[in-house]
Amino acid sequence: MIGWIILAVIVVIIIAFIGMYNSLVQAKIKVDNAWSQIDVQLQRRFDLIPNFVETVKGYMTHESETFEKIAQLRTSWANTESVTEKASLDTQLSSALKTIMAVSESYPELKANQNFSELSEELRNTENKISFSRQFYNDTVTMYNTKLEVFPSNIIAGMFHFKARDLFEAESAEARKNVKVDFGK
Repeated sequence: MIGWIILAVIVVIIIAFIGMYNSLVQAKIKVDNAWSQIDVQLQRRFDLIPNFVETVKGYMTHESETFEKIAQLRTSWANTESVTEKASLDTQLSSALKTIMAVSESYPELKANQNFSELSEELRNTENKISFSRQFYNDTVTMYNTKLEVFPSNIIAGMFHFKARDLFEAESAEARKNVKVDFGK
């Protein structure tokens, strides 16, 4: 009788172990998927930017510094891998795009340009998707990281070398500032 009880306890422990391991794997896969969604939207934005910049360039000749920065950021994007680096580039790009949008307010003929209007709308929609994807990613990472820390799944996570993931923190003190528009150039 004692043998059956011990066997039942061992079976329950094995089932719990398998369940916790599978839960960690599923959470890790969700984090990877959430990051892929951000990456897809950021890539979409980077793909829209050349057309947007070309449309705007003819009207804003004195903003060449901003256009060069955007080109540099696109190049840097292709060479980065980590969430932290991509978040930093995303913040810088968002700032540059805000500058262009703010400056465009002073060019009625640009605002009336259909191509500019369509591209602006596409960028706005993409920015909304990026924002949602960031939030979903951070929620998913938080759930995953929590599983890595709570008992008893932290034991299994340690045994199988599950690593905590970084949150997507694109907001910096610079990103929170108002866009500076200077026509005195």
